Amino acid sequence: MSTEPRKLLAVFAHPDDESFICGGTLAKYASSGVEITLVSATRGEMGRRMGNPPYLNRETMAEARELELREACKCLGISQLHFFDIRDKTVEFADPDQLADRIAGLIKEVDPDVILTFHEQWGGHPDHCAIGKSTVEALERTGMKKALYYISFGDSLAYPESFGYTREDISQINVSKFKKAKLAAFRAHRCQTEIDEWVWLPDKQAMNRFGDYEYFIKGNEEALRRDRNDLF
Repeated sequence: MSTEPRKLLAVFAHPDDESFICGGTLAKYASSGVEITLVSATRGEMGRRMGNPPYLNRETMAEARELELREACKCLGISQLHFFDIRDKTVEFADPDQLADRIAGLIKEVDPDVILTFHEQWGGHPDHCAIGKSTVEALERTGMKKALYYISFGDSLAYPESFGYTREDISQINVSKFKKAKLAAFRAHRCQTEIDEWVWLPDKQAMNRFGDYEYFIKGNEEALRRDRNDLF
């Protein structure tokens, strides 16, 4: 029986993607001993939210969001963080070949069991779609057999048929016991969430805004072999 820890690599575009979209899942697996490595392609320096009242500007935004992300990683149990230092809102214009090679190198280095990224069509933001597309290409270049999943927003995939998927194509992860860690990560991203009054309500009220499940599209054959209720 292997004593090697399970590993998860999350390849995202911005600080806060990890918390706002799948923070419960990351906290859940980290709590069970999974080693989590997070990539943020940018430092989010072009974000429109600058605190409430505003206290950041374009010159100070990148450093602030990096510090916030590092704090969120502590809240969620993420052990390794990498920035690609691509300018925010320009991931789609990065050289796709070089970006895929860079991600492929990290996949080989980390040797994860599971990879999370954005779907190139359903990502909801050009940076999201671009980093997702490059991650898929990167995994193909490595030739490694890793389970690939696409993250999704809220409970949109509770009924996946409207997106052309079946229930067997979707993993649903019960995160009901990890809402407190997710909320802490939300609050760590202060400049992004200070404007959202609900985030700062008493814990129980705020956590009621979170669903009990987070949903993932199975992105390859390795993922399709996995149980619906577990990414590993």
